Amino acid sequence: MNAQKKILVGIDGSDNSLRALRWALAEARMRGDAVELVHGWHFPYVADPTGMVPYPGTALEDCGQAIVADALKAVAAEAEGIAISTRIEQGAGASPLIEASRGADLLVIGRRGHGGFLTLVMGSVAQQVAAHAHCPVVVVGPD
Repeated sequence: MNAQKKILVGIDGSDNSLRALRWALAEARMRGDAVELVHGWHFPYVADPTGMVPYPGTALEDCGQAIVADALKAVAAEAEGIAISTRIEQGAGASPLIEASRGADLLVIGRRGHGGFLTLVMGSVAQQVAAHAHCPVVVVGPD
């Protein structure tokens, strides 16, 4: 008996990550695969001359959970009947996606997320994931 295969999707709240999720759901429906949404969060780099930086508690993880919940809400009709799980991981950039790819059959990400370099054809996270993931990667661009 074969275990159900898994498609990972990187979610960051951007329109491109939502396109990637929609693509992954359509693919999962055709293959009979499960889908797992992965969101990575990290503590921002802050320079404080006093050396006293307040610990944000669970605020960043809570924000990640809200981003994933919003994405699932946006695709609720398309997700019907597909086994979906979520993973909120601490880690910057591509690291959580690359690590999660060890147990996946396919990883789907958007071409660009919320990065600041609008002229890039493909964002730095997409480039790193495509180069270092442990499974095949699909990079979804704009329609």
